Amino acid sequence: MQPVVACGGYPAKAVAGESFEVTATVFCEGHGMLGAGVVLRGPDGRRRPLVPMRELAPGTDRYGAEVTVTSEGLWHFEIEAWGDPLARWLHDAAIKVPLGQDVELTIAQGALLFDRAAAQAARAPGSAGAAERSEAAAARAALASLAAMLRQTAVPALDRLAAAGGEDIAAVIRAFPLRELLTRSGRFRVAVHRERALYGSWYEFFPRSEGAVVDVPPGQHPRPGTLRAAARRLDAIARMGFDVVYIPPVHPIGTTARKGPNNSLIAGHGDPGSPWAIGSPDGGHDAIHPDLGTMADFDAFVSHAAALGLEVAIDLALQTSPDHPWVTEHPEWFTRRADGTIAYAENPPKKYQDIYPVNFDDDPEGIYAEVLRIVRHWMSHGIRIFRVDNPHTKPLPFWQRLLAEIAGTDPDVIFLAEAFTRPAMMHTLAMIGFHQSYTYFTWRNSAAELTEYARELSGPAAAYMRPNFFVNTPDILTEYLQHGGPPAFRVRAVLAAMLSPAWGVYSGYELCENAPLVPGSEEYLDSEKYQYRPRDWEHAQHVPPPQADISPFISRLNMIRKSHPALHRLRNLRFHHSDQPEILCFSKSIAADDGEGERDTVLVVVNTDPHHPREATVWLDLPALGMGYGEDFVVKDELSGQEHLWGQANYVRLDPAAVPAHIFTVKTGGSAG
Repeated sequence: MQPVVACGGYPAKAVAGESFEVTATVFCEGHGMLGAGVVLRGPDGRRRPLVPMRELAPGTDRYGAEVTVTSEGLWHFEIEAWGDPLARWLHDAAIKVPLGQDVELTIAQGALLFDRAAAQAARAPGSAGAAERSEAAAARAALASLAAMLRQTAVPALDRLAAAGGEDIAAVIRAFPLRELLTRSGRFRVAVHRERALYGSWYEFFPRSEGAVVDVPPGQHPRPGTLRAAARRLDAIARMGFDVVYIPPVHPIGTTARKGPNNSLIAGHGDPGSPWAIGSPDGGHDAIHPDLGTMADFDAFVSHAAALGLEVAIDLALQTSPDHPWVTEHPEWFTRRADGTIAYAENPPKKYQDIYPVNFDDDPEGIYAEVLRIVRHWMSHGIRIFRVDNPHTKPLPFWQRLLAEIAGTDPDVIFLAEAFTRPAMMHTLAMIGFHQSYTYFTWRNSAAELTEYARELSGPAAAYMRPNFFVNTPDILTEYLQHGGPPAFRVRAVLAAMLSPAWGVYSGYELCENAPLVPGSEEYLDSEKYQYRPRDWEHAQHVPPPQADISPFISRLNMIRKSHPALHRLRNLRFHHSDQPEILCFSKSIAADDGEGERDTVLVVVNTDPHHPREATVWLDLPALGMGYGEDFVVKDELSGQEHLWGQANYVRLDPAAVPAHIFTVKTGGSAG
């Protein structure tokens, strides 16, 4: 049965307004026909109307139905299955009556079945509302009327049979089936969150770099940017269409073993150190670095972001510098080496001498209470999204307890797991409560790799794991970006923004920054983790290549995302065939909210090779687009504005130096302009 997570041990996930498919294997002894349906119960515990299931493929015993959760909170679903004597009668009567076999006896049996169906429809649940009772009464009347008509032997038998098999009666039977040998599954949970838990465009930047002055006379130190200066950058981020601005830690930074530029072991006077080396005599995880300003400045930053329609996400990094107050106040929270010194963080061959990991096995209750206090402290300052640094290095029961406690009082608070680790751990973090997850998207470059991975994420894993496709991070500058130039940056932006409901960029991506520390490294040269990186945003578009400004392209992608609800979902991702391995074709489609039966459908074709133009014929799965085979339709390219008449097989040529992708809105009927 799906979506069931860990045999029901954890709830499946959805967002308010999201539709998803419930499937189950349904069978019984004998040759009788079966019916099945899904029953949803909302957070109020009230039973919603039965949603009929259909057999997904004849003879497989696999049934499914699409259901929609309409509000936030904890929902439940269960499967009901039954013997369907009406379906069996209709099947048999359609064979016997035209052949003249037992005609009146067969029809009389049908009349008795419709009598029973009418009586069952009349027994509306006591919890039913006025509208549901009225619908049940109308169904009872229609079924009773049909039963009476079947007994009118003066009416030709074939006409009576035709009335019993009409669409009007079929609709009544679907809503009020006659059920024998009813069985029910167990109830399974679905945690329904707000939309931002699934959909959003993220932008990461370092406030200390905004307005920083690094070109200073000899003998003077660079001057950091401030939260007040960083707040002025928010306007441009909002104009690019982003929804979430994520800032790395803004806490005081230790001086002991502080790292210098490019992670050097020696920091000079004025080198700011890594923001993840948290804590100094100025405070710890609940404090603002004095260079950045005050808590009032932070509040003003959050307030200005909200006025622009941006949410602020902050880093929850549960580690310290050697100068953090915890080191002296709670020395038992840290692991000591054989020589008695506190062990700093290592991920061989990498060493982080400026960071102490917290040992969660020592005083777990004390650590839990302190972390809970810190999270609630930032919540009180308007933070409703936390990007959690390296959650896979902390105990899973700790996270399960913390996330459940926060959800119990503030279900709108969202946690993103930054865990590039083994698949089992990444998936388990998602199961126990993290709302979003970093993924391996960054290292999936070919069309085949992307197809395989995106199918995994949009398939069964979508029941519990919501991906956030970051194209880069301060730690990750892939070879694809290093060597592909601006075309590679545009390709990856299209893929992330169109494949995943949530995607993100790290500041500088729009300038196509691609210089590695050393060849073969994924570290940035002059990494912003260790030094100020002020950028001249005002004149960026006039900087010659390779630092081309693709911010208008990113803005267009985010505008397309906001305009198309189909792109706000994950489970609706479908891939189409291309005869060229570098060309990737996929679509997303969803029923529109206009009530007219229309669909919002976006069809994307991408050249994943950033170096060469590629040509291909793409073969479309037309039913996935809501159309029949052989049907022609109009597509409008949301990037170029051009319209084309397309069908099942279509020729494309994409030059990454110009525009590497088509992003089509699919229209039905009409002609190309």
